[in-house]
Amino acid sequence: MKINVEIDETLERLEVLIRAKEWDEDVNQLMNRLQEKRRSYFSGTNDETRHVFKPEEILYLYTEDKTVMARTEEGRYRMKERLYELEEELSKEQFVRLSKSAIANLDALHKFEASFNGTLCVYFRNGEKEYVSRRYVSDIKRKIEGKG
Repeated sequence: MKINVEIDETLERLEVLIRAKEWDEDVNQLMNRLQEKRRSYFSGTNDETRHVFKPEEILYLYTEDKTVMARTEEGRYRMKERLYELEEELSKEQFVRLSKSAIANLDALHKFEASFNGTLCVYFRNGEKEYVSRRYVSDIKRKIEGKG
């Protein structure tokens, strides 16, 4: 892939041009990345205090008693959004669904262990663990191997 950047002071807004021989998977992935909605910051509450953190500070998101929680190195924070809403605003390259109730930051993962029932156990760098549902095992493997 060849990448060119052209600075033109006469432009009033950013313009992106993709040139390709045909519409293929690479073009499709580029389009998806360019169109992704991403937030620069998230906020959650711990006791009565609202904390602000960047997406890359999130180790994982999970549901607990019908409440979405964000786990960072600093603590656990109650989020106001639903899990699927947060998933839509996170980088698909950096975050992966573990189960119906958990999403993980790939940068926070330490190791995997296969479980007897076909699931994976994921260990985070901070020592905590979550289980990957069978439904999401292939997606995680694909992302870790750099194929998706």
